Amino acid sequence: PLVELHTHGRIGHSGPRIASFFRRTMADCVMPLQNRVTPEGEIVAIEARGTMMGNRGGQLHDEARALRRRRWVSKQWICCKLDFNGRHRAVMTPNRYTELFFLDEATALAAGHRPCFECRRQEFLWFAKLWNESKGLPGRASAHDMDDVLQAERVTADGGKVTWSAEAEALPSGAILRVDNEPYLLLAGWLLQWTPAGYTATRHRPEAGEVEVLTPRSTVAVLSAGYCPMLHSSAEVVS
Repeated sequence: PLVELHTHGRIGHSGPRIASFFRRTMADCVMPLQNRVTPEGEIVAIEARGTMMGNRGGQLHDEARALRRRRWVSKQWICCKLDFNGRHRAVMTPNRYTELFFLDEATALAAGHRPCFECRRQEFLWFAKLWNESKGLPGRASAHDMDDVLQAERVTADGGKVTWSAEAEALPSGAILRVDNEPYLLLAGWLLQWTPAGYTATRHRPEAGEVEVLTPRSTVAVLSAGYCPMLHSSAEVVS
């Protein structure tokens, strides 16, 4: 999201030095922060806004609201609502966790995040139940157990993106694939090209053969078991 700066009064009455300061400050503020997550798990700076937020367990930014080198603090990568109980917070506040934003839940899941237990309780419980069901286990998985598995399924030892191969016909809607080095959302019989602003071009879903999958293997199993992620409105329009 873009950071907004609200000023009051007439800047010109404060002299050229103050006016110059505010021009520089407002120019800085319209620059997008590096807090949007792609299906590849990368954190990028783009103007397009997301429909969901989340975090990776702590603070990733410095006092200037720029990202440091590390891309996660803990294994707790979560996906949250934008609005919850009327809470408001300034983005990238010092000594607070770094807010991350996603086009939609399918994007967050592909990057390796899971539903938040606090603000998305019902989705978390549903996800955790299907997680165990997909593995032939009773009850619901704990957040800790899911986070341990997802950490191994989303990032390599050197911090790169883990991908895996699967038969195209066996994959569920909601998974995101890498096709011709571009991310595509699988939705019924279609592949929808992912962009930061929404889904655009479509192509037919492959009927056979292996494809490269961005969404972690265990999350794909949860999707196959019946979990339905929240999708950006453009997915319906394009499909």
